[in-house]
Amino acid sequence: MKPAQIETFFATLREANPRPQTELAFTSVFELLAAVLLSAQATDINVNKATRTLFALAPTPQAMVALGEEGIAQHIRTIGLYRSKARHLLQACQILLARHGGQVPHAREALQALPGVGRKTANVVLNVAFGEPTMAVDTHVFRVSNRTGLAPGKTPEQVEQGLLRRVPAAYRVDAHHWLILHGRYICQARQPRCSDCAVRACCDLGASTII
Repeated sequence: MKPAQIETFFATLREANPRPQTELAFTSVFELLAAVLLSAQATDINVNKATRTLFALAPTPQAMVALGEEGIAQHIRTIGLYRSKARHLLQACQILLARHGGQVPHAREALQALPGVGRKTANVVLNVAFGEPTMAVDTHVFRVSNRTGLAPGKTPEQVEQGLLRRVPAAYRVDAHHWLILHGRYICQARQPRCSDCAVRACCDLGASTII
């Protein structure tokens, strides 16, 4: 994808959805952190169903610690890997209380030091909660970036660095949201909906199918 195509690609996505948002439900930075931690290998829909009751009982790190690992686990049993996620969430809350006054830190190193929080989760929190122009590369962003030719890479971090280099500054804060939504609903894994794609002409795959 050439620079002029990249500009058109994101301008088109922005026109269709000027204010893209995460589909995870949350009402605070802590709830955002917890929801993203729980979302690994799970759909946002399933996470939202589980956190609806979890956050009603434990909307803060203090309340989550009081709920305990087993209490957390009972609320997230419908989510994959729920046992390890319950443990990680509890441990993360304990660290937030011990080291950060119960607040979610605004620093990548501190975020990634929390159990269950990897680079992608940290990027989501930094972007959504603090407005930083980070690129959270999940399976959708990875697929779209490679398939379209926007930022090819063999690993999520390679794709992340490619996006940071290639996405124009005006689009960086919202870019990973547009890419996630595009991959989730249009540029799907098994059967991309190229005929419904508004940015088809910009895409390496889509352009090759235009007759």
